Amino acid sequence: MGAAITYTLYLVISVSLTVAAGLALSRSGRVFLRDVFGGDEALAGAVSRLLVVGFYLLTLGFVVLAMQPGGQITGVRQAAGVLSVKIGEVLLVLGGLHLMNLVIFRRIRRRPAAAPAGSRPREPQPPQPLRHGPLADTPPRDPQDVH
Repeated sequence: MGAAITYTLYLVISVSLTVAAGLALSRSGRVFLRDVFGGDEALAGAVSRLLVVGFYLLTLGFVVLAMQPGGQITGVRQAAGVLSVKIGEVLLVLGGLHLMNLVIFRRIRRRPAAAPAGSRPREPQPPQPLRHGPLADTPPRDPQDVH
């Protein structure tokens, strides 16, 4: 098996894995983002598309950079070895980018939601009394209460 066939297989497998992962991220991410953005389908779809485009650009950029041939491929065994290393690298990048997307989703969810237009700001709450004692639920001890 020659280098051309090996790298063609590499491209087909890598692009297929990237597209499958991107579609899964888009589908699942849009549902999550819709919840985060209070049911705003347009905003959830836009943010999802932006994240997926970034995912595709980073992954496919890596796939193309990793296509550098590492010398002559003279046999099937060597081709399988090169292919397994290259596909393994792509899978690691896909996994890393997936985790990065989860971190982004988590940060978006933690961000306080904007108040709806026309709503009044919440009134400030009175300060809560400070709690004392090592368990914070017990009142301070009276110094004369020590036996």
